[in-house]
Amino acid sequence: MANSPSHRFGQIIGNLLEEIIYPFLQEYASTNGFYVDRSGIRGNARSGKKVTWEDKYGNNHDLDFVIEEGGTADQRGRPLAFIEAAWRRYTKHSRNKAQEIQGAILPIAEHHAWDAPFLGAIIAGVFTEGSIRQMESVGFTVLYVPYDTILLSFQEIGIMVAFDESTPDDDFKQCVLQIEQLSEENHAIICRKLVALNQTKIDEFLERMAAALTRRIEKIFVIPLFGTTFEFTTIDDAKFFLSRDFALEAADGLQKIEVIVMFSNGDKIDGNFRTADKASEFMDYVRSS
Repeated sequence: MANSPSHRFGQIIGNLLEEIIYPFLQEYASTNGFYVDRSGIRGNARSGKKVTWEDKYGNNHDLDFVIEEGGTADQRGRPLAFIEAAWRRYTKHSRNKAQEIQGAILPIAEHHAWDAPFLGAIIAGVFTEGSIRQMESVGFTVLYVPYDTILLSFQEIGIMVAFDESTPDDDFKQCVLQIEQLSEENHAIICRKLVALNQTKIDEFLERMAAALTRRIEKIFVIPLFGTTFEFTTIDDAKFFLSRDFALEAADGLQKIEVIVMFSNGDKIDGNFRTADKASEFMDYVRSS
C-alpha cells in the first residue's frame, strides 16, 4: 500500500497543501514576530527534519506546522498554533482522518493548556460535513479545499487527476510520474490556481487564526470553592484581590480557587489552584503570552 500510486498521489497533494499555505503563515508570523516551524532542517531547536511535539501522555507526534512565540532556529518557543494538512479521496475515509488529526493534536494542546493554542486543519479532497463538524466541535478551525478545485488546478496545465477505485494502477502511475516530472513553472501554475480557487476560504482561515493569536484579555473570574464569584477586567486587579484575600482561606477553610480568563476572540483558559500564590503564578503566565 505504501508504494501504491494512490498513496504517492496522496503524498503529492499533502505536500501541495503545505506548500500553498506556508507563505501565508510565514508572512503573518514575520509581521508579528512569531516563528513558523515546518518539516526540514531547523537548527539547534530540534534534531532531524520532523516537527515533533510531546503530548500530555509523553507520546511524540509529528506535525505539519507549529507557530511559536519567542521561537528561533535554535530555540523552541511557546506554541501559539498547531496546524495539520491532510488529503482524503473518499468520504468513507474522511471520518477516520478527522479522528486521526484530533488524536494527534488534542493531547498536545491539552499538554499546553495554559497557552490555549489555535488548532487548525487544512483538509483537501472529499470530506463529509459530519467529519468537518466533528473537528470544529472540539475546537479546530477547518480550511476545506474541495476535490473539484484540485482537479481544476491540474487541468490548468493539461493533467487529468480524476481517479477512483476502478482506475487501473498503470494509468495512475503514469499520472503520478507526469506530476513528479513537472517543470517549476507548471508546478507554480498549479499552486497559483489552487490558491485562487480557494482564496476566500484561505482568507477566512487566516483571519480566525489572527484573531486567536492577537487576542487580548477581557475578563478574569476568580471563583473560590465556597461559590462567591469575583469579576475583574485586569490581571493586576485580580492579583490584588488575591493578595488581600488570605484571611478568607484561614477563616472559611477555602479548598481551591478557580481562575477563568476570557479573551476577545472567545477563547478561555482556566485552572484550579490550592493557594493564591499558585493562582497568581498562573495569571502571570497567561499575561506574558
